[in-house]
Amino acid sequence: MGVFGKLFGGGKKVPKETVETRGEHMPDLKIPVDEKFTIYFKKNGGKFIYCEHFDEVSETLQNIISENNWQHHLFYCMDSRLADRFSSEKITFTHKRNESEIFFTTCEHLIAQNGSILVCSNQIKGKKLNELPSNLIVFATTSQLVDSISEALKTIKEKYGKNIPDNITTLKHFEPTAENQNDFLSYGSASKNVYLLLLEDY
Repeated sequence: MGVFGKLFGGGKKVPKETVETRGEHMPDLKIPVDEKFTIYFKKNGGKFIYCEHFDEVSETLQNIISENNWQHHLFYCMDSRLADRFSSEKITFTHKRNESEIFFTTCEHLIAQNGSILVCSNQIKGKKLNELPSNLIVFATTSQLVDSISEALKTIKEKYGKNIPDNITTLKHFEPTAENQNDFLSYGSASKNVYLLLLEDY
C-alpha cells in the first residue's frame, strides 16, 4: 500500500533528509508512486485526506465544510455524475461560477512526479484555472495515481482514442510561487486552496 499504510498504520517513514533537504531539480525519489505523490502534493501546499471507504469520504467532506463554515455555501460543480454521487450530502450544487467560491471536481490523474492534479475539459470545460474558484475540493481514487505527466497523457490517449479531451492542464500551485509563470501546462493558473479526497479503489 506504500505511503497510505505508513501514514495511517505506523511503520517505517521516509528519512527526513530525503524529503526536506532535496533540491528542486534533483532526480525523483526512488520510492513508490503513492508515497512520492503525497510528498510533493503536501510540499505544494495541498491538503490531503486518504479514505479507505466512501463513508470516510462523506465524513471528511462534512468536516471540511464545518471547518470552513461552508454549510450555507453553494458548491460549483460542472460534473453532473459527481453531483449525483454526492447527492445525499448536505450540499447544494450550482452550475453558475459567479454563485460560488468552492469548486467541487474530479480529475483525470494524480501526478507523483510533481504532486500535481491533471484535469481537462471533462472537469473544467473550456475554463482556465484562474477562472475557477479559489477553493477546490477534488475527489479522486488511488487508481488515478501515475508516476509522470507523460504516463498520464499516454493513459488518456489509450482511454479516449480519437476523442481525446482538450484543455489538458495541471493544477499544482497551491501557494503563490515564481514557477507559476513558467509552466506551460499550468497556463492561466493561480494559487488555490486545495483539498484532495483520495479513495482507495485498488
